[in-house]
Amino acid sequence: MKRQKTILIGEYLKKTRTVQFMIIDALGIVITYALAFLALKFSMGDTFDLKTAFIWLIPVLAFKLIVYYVCKIYKLVLENVGFDEGFRIFLAVTATNAVIAVVSLAIPDMEFIPELYLLFTTVFEAIILISPRMLKRIISSFRFSSSKIGGIRTLLVGAGAGGRMVLNEIRNNLQLTNIPVAFVDDDPTKIGRIMSGYRIYGPTSEIPKLIDSLEIDEVIISIANIESSRFQELIKIIAERPVKIKRLPKFKELKKEAPKTLLEVNVEDLLSRDVIELDDIEIHEFIHGKRVMVTGAGGSIGSELVRQIVEYQPAEIIMVDIYENCVYDLQMELNFKFQHNENVAIKRNVVIASVYNYERMNNIFATYKPEIVFHAAAYKHVPLMEDSAVEAVRTNVCGTYNICKLASVHGVEKMVMVSSDKAVRPTNIMGATKRFAEMIVQHFNHENKTNYSIVRFGNVLGSNGSVVPLFKKQIANGGPLTVTDRNIIRYFMTIPEAVGLILQSGAFAKGGEIFILDMGDPVRIIDLAEKMIMLTGLRPYIDIDIQIVGLRPGEKLFEELLVDKNLDHIKTSNKKIFIESEKNIQPMEEHCLNIINTFEKLSNDEVKELIRKFVPTYNLNNNHNHKEEDKQ
Repeated sequence: MKRQKTILIGEYLKKTRTVQFMIIDALGIVITYALAFLALKFSMGDTFDLKTAFIWLIPVLAFKLIVYYVCKIYKLVLENVGFDEGFRIFLAVTATNAVIAVVSLAIPDMEFIPELYLLFTTVFEAIILISPRMLKRIISSFRFSSSKIGGIRTLLVGAGAGGRMVLNEIRNNLQLTNIPVAFVDDDPTKIGRIMSGYRIYGPTSEIPKLIDSLEIDEVIISIANIESSRFQELIKIIAERPVKIKRLPKFKELKKEAPKTLLEVNVEDLLSRDVIELDDIEIHEFIHGKRVMVTGAGGSIGSELVRQIVEYQPAEIIMVDIYENCVYDLQMELNFKFQHNENVAIKRNVVIASVYNYERMNNIFATYKPEIVFHAAAYKHVPLMEDSAVEAVRTNVCGTYNICKLASVHGVEKMVMVSSDKAVRPTNIMGATKRFAEMIVQHFNHENKTNYSIVRFGNVLGSNGSVVPLFKKQIANGGPLTVTDRNIIRYFMTIPEAVGLILQSGAFAKGGEIFILDMGDPVRIIDLAEKMIMLTGLRPYIDIDIQIVGLRPGEKLFEELLVDKNLDHIKTSNKKIFIESEKNIQPMEEHCLNIINTFEKLSNDEVKELIRKFVPTYNLNNNHNHKEEDKQ
């Protein structure tokens, strides 16, 4: 009961804060006037008309309060009141007194107000108005200094609005153990100045020296709306020293349910990529009000597909996966998301099934009648599939054939298959089965009314079993980090980026296309390993070692996205999405039935030989690219 009463009192005080400060200011102005009047009465004697002076006090008081309100003095956030805000109040006081001085010259009855009075009231009134507003800041600073002894010595990059916001967060959030030491900025007009009690150094190229001389433990990039290229430059400069790095959140990150003022710089931030723009209206028209099925819904791509699809409010989402744990977690996540949003009525169905089981999938299609299908179910781990070729064929080939056929039988409007850059001139069974699956999809589009399409892209950061989670675990264990080859490179994209472009491609699809996603510049895996170590404040090869362990079976030095490099790809209205111009449509029905009837009886090597008959680009005898090719 006492707690509720305290909360109510606190809310009431917040709502009436403007009135409270207007009353405090009024008292301050009255006190200032009274002291000035008494001083003038004492010095001028009977020539000073005290009664007339107090009569003029009422309109002067009203005038001042109105001006302060218009100047938004009462909108100041108490935690942020510093020199700039204090100077703003002083200017408001000076301006009002200047107006009073002009009026006093024009009105005979006010001739009693001399210049000494105005000087006295300006200084004294400013002190009275600023002091209560600085009180919370002073108390906060005292608590800050007394509670963060031995904390993290922090350098703030950017002495603008973002830097001020970060500084205030550090001062007011006692859970943060950061101790601000200084700012650094490239603006020559700021360098050498003092902001909120901290010196501004510069330029940013001096950051490594500042880290050494000021004994910095952590650097916070506090520049709002920083461009990706500039962010990369700063990371490169800061990473010359073993310090932790944090940053301000981006605008889209601020819209989340529990926004944070400071975020760890992660590997996704290291990608020098432009912001991907999607045509949300077109995707909304594609998804809204439809029954949408996602196979492999518990996987990295499948689960993000579900998350983004529900934002466009389909009538129903059908999540199909053979592995119950991940799809169960996704179901709980969606239940939590929608439990407080009764206005969104999306039917959510989780179905445990294997895409290889035709009869089971046929029953699912008949029950839920999907209008759009995203086929993301697949085995993707290259080394594992090299020893389990039968399973790669079972899911990646036979499963895709089943989904394509059922999409046609049940009148699905659009079927979109998620493919991989490993399907291009594959040197492993996983890539070969994905290429076979692409050929199946193109065959069905040629033979049926359903709109079939394919989206092909490279690696996604943070997906299950990928290199980034592996490196994180190895760093947590103290190393070493294992890289297969010093020259190995990969294209990377974040999972949300990839899925957003999959949805955009699905909206674009007219039938039969292989959409290629622009993956940006390739990344050397050894460079990625070094940067991930440096982000933790450690030094590569000194604090944590990196070992070269050799290419794994079926692994390439570099991946490709186009089957025929000599053909031009076709542009779309989205600069990040292209269409492969090569269309190798072959009759696949007989081939698929042949594989379905024979593959389980074959050995691992025999399955690979069987697939090579149908995928002529499958280079079974060459498990990696030549280094000379990598240089071309």
